[in-house]
Amino acid sequence: QVQLVESGGGLVQAGGSLRLSCAASRSIFSNLAMGWYRQAPGKQRVLVARISNSGVTDYADSVKGRFTVSRDNAKKLVYLQMNSLKPEDTAVYYCNTGWSAPARPWGQGTPVTVSS
Repeated sequence: QVQLVESGGGLVQAGGSLRLSCAASRSIFSNLAMGWYRQAPGKQRVLVARISNSGVTDYADSVKGRFTVSRDNAKKLVYLQMNSLKPEDTAVYYCNTGWSAPARPWGQGTPVTVSS
């Protein structure tokens, strides 16, 4: 079972940046596609960025050009660099395995609050 632990969230002003990290527990991490999701208050959880095991990336239109997903297979880490943050980016951010759909139980997530 892959365990996922998100970190790096916090409070930031609009226009600022944060880098989120997701640590995976399993050695086969390098074979797994990974996704970053977010859930804003009162809304459904949605995919914002994903990265394949070979490094192909894909982004939701709402974050394209501002967010960058990357991975370090040796360290079993996935990152989400978030720039030009907006108040509407406020949410709890989660990572999960899989390209088309989340495949593992959800972790605790890391909260991001963007003040205007």
